[in-house]
Amino acid sequence: MEVILGSTVAIIAVVVGVFVLLAAFFVLVPITLWVSALAAGVRISIFTLVGMRLRRVIPSRVVNPLIKASKAGLTLTINQLESHYLAGGNVDRVVNALIAAHRANIELSFERAAAIDLAGRDVLEAVQMSVNPKVIETPFIAGVAMDGIEVKAKARITVRANIDRLVGGAGEETIVARVGEGIVSTIGSSVNHKKVLENPDMISQTVLSKGLDSGTAFEILSIDIADVDIGKNIGAELQTEQAMADKNIAQAKAEERRAMAVAGEQEMKAKTQEMRANVVQAEAEVPLAMAEALRNGNIGIMDYVNYRNVQADTGMRDSIGKMGSGKEEPARKS
Repeated sequence: MEVILGSTVAIIAVVVGVFVLLAAFFVLVPITLWVSALAAGVRISIFTLVGMRLRRVIPSRVVNPLIKASKAGLTLTINQLESHYLAGGNVDRVVNALIAAHRANIELSFERAAAIDLAGRDVLEAVQMSVNPKVIETPFIAGVAMDGIEVKAKARITVRANIDRLVGGAGEETIVARVGEGIVSTIGSSVNHKKVLENPDMISQTVLSKGLDSGTAFEILSIDIADVDIGKNIGAELQTEQAMADKNIAQAKAEERRAMAVAGEQEMKAKTQEMRANVVQAEAEVPLAMAEALRNGNIGIMDYVNYRNVQADTGMRDSIGKMGSGKEEPARKS
């Protein structure tokens, strides 16, 4: 009984071990992927697939694009695709781009496509843009003509990807910036804003002739002015602001002159009061001098009386003269 039980346990252990080995084998060796590649005419060694597992490469990410490329008539090797995968590239996107380029008769090698993909650009989109050009629409770009009128223009730029300059070439932002600069300079060189409105294609012809696509990843096919609008009268606004500034300066200078005049007037008033004070002081010394003369006997009492009479007579004449002048003024007016 014990012998039978021991043999049963051994058989179960062997079966479990076989299942574990088979499971590990199928996990380590993608048999279904190998069969699919073999059926598609792509010969891949089992040991190559096992090596991919050991190198932490997902075999389906490499084998399926290789099958797709083989069916499309491309000659690629498993090592090329695996090396691109290990470099962090998108193998499937590169193969799709190569197939699209092959169908469109565009010369594109695997090395250039891999370099474009590793540079961070969408190589498939670049190939599609080479076949089907892309239209970039700029926002309203404002320029000021020589007569001071602001003109706003919106352009549509038709570009085609230049595969040879995708690596290291500038992007769409540079194209839009260069076109905007060309529009501003063209409007600014126009003598009259009406010429721009009458002939808007003058802007596109001038901008297109400057070779704005140099150093970029695109080739400009055409630049079309989609819309032209009139903005502000910048010249009039500048003249108005200048006039306001001149007025403020003139007012400030006038206020300065007024303040100086007021200060001079106050100074003259102060001097007048000072002179009056000196006169009053001098007049106050007259009685003192006369008293001193009386004490010293230089003048007599009759002399002092005559002096007082002369003062009274002078005061009376002044009063009569003032009264007479007041009566005569109405007669002179009539």
